[in-house]
Amino acid sequence: MSVKLLIVAALVCWACRRFLGKWPWDMLRPPPTRQQEVLRARKLLGVRLDAGHAEIIDAHRKLITIVHPDRGGTTDQVHEANAARDVLLNELPNQS
Repeated sequence: MSVKLLIVAALVCWACRRFLGKWPWDMLRPPPTRQQEVLRARKLLGVRLDAGHAEIIDAHRKLITIVHPDRGGTTDQVHEANAARDVLLNELPNQS
């Protein structure tokens, strides 16, 4: 009986991943907070806490040259780099 239950659980997990794009346990996690997103974006782009607009743009350009699909990267990596840039630029104080 327990083997059948394990097989059914594995099939349900696989189907969830296949059709919904996430593992079942990933759907139970709360969405990341804004602070976590900013920290992850800083880590991805490799910029300091006090990075300005120009530094963020420069780090983004360097990362894009590495992860661009024409250079062996994927479009998902490009989208992730663009999202990181946008998150960090939105965190900058308005310079009006």
